[in-house]
Amino acid sequence: MVITRSDLEPLVQAAAFPDKTPYRSLSVRKIQELAKQTGLSGRTIELAALENGIVPERYARNLRTFSLADQAALLKSHAGVVGLGGLGGTVTEILARMGVGRLTLIDGDRFEDSNLNRQLLSSLANLSRPKAEAAAERVGQINPSTDVAVHACFLTAQNAAELLADCQVVVDCLDNLRTRFEVEDAGRLIGCPMVSAAVAGASGHITTIFPEDRGLRLVYGEPHGLPLKGAETSLGTLPYSVAFLASLECAEVAKILLGRGHLLRDKLLVADLTEGLIEVMNLR
Repeated sequence: MVITRSDLEPLVQAAAFPDKTPYRSLSVRKIQELAKQTGLSGRTIELAALENGIVPERYARNLRTFSLADQAALLKSHAGVVGLGGLGGTVTEILARMGVGRLTLIDGDRFEDSNLNRQLLSSLANLSRPKAEAAAERVGQINPSTDVAVHACFLTAQNAAELLADCQVVVDCLDNLRTRFEVEDAGRLIGCPMVSAAVAGASGHITTIFPEDRGLRLVYGEPHGLPLKGAETSLGTLPYSVAFLASLECAEVAKILLGRGHLLRDKLLVADLTEGLIEVMNLR
């Protein structure tokens, strides 16, 4: 079945942006009702609405920084998130709310008490629960139009390319230096760019890497002999640092998927939130 303009028009309501510019709106409830009636996904209905100049109300505040075409492009996009702890939980939340249509979520870990200070998906009820399971449930609660492929396993050199197949961008949210390089290698193999961030205490850094770039070697050097963990082992991980770097990662994802804006490619953004300092360094 194909959703047509005539199917949507009876469900449309008049609305206005905060600056009083009018638009035609389709509510979340109406999308859910139509999905139930037709057996189609919410994502299919939202795409049909956008293609007919109708704004799914859940995305109204994305517009007009994003155009209708931009929002449709995001709904057609596929992002992978590796690591669903502090960075990854927040990245998953933002990408789902932003309207990325397909998410591949990868993590073999479970929540523990020490995650509660910073990991958005952690809660008392989720302690000892698989992070991947909680992430998939959360996406379903906030945007069921986002299709989720969940993998409750750890990414390795052997399974990385298979797990990330078809992704248009992968977001590195790991605290494991060696696995970061395995994500980068998989990106090279499947031709997928990667956004990589790390947090330690009140500081962090972020860079964007395309398959042909030297990438992580410009940040960490050669992977052989690197420690398993970075500076977070001695500095801890503060919640506001995590939220800040996760937001920057999502901004890079949006720029990659929409093909506009200045990427942090061959650059390293370094932030020290205690000193209020942000610096962007050229890596080549």
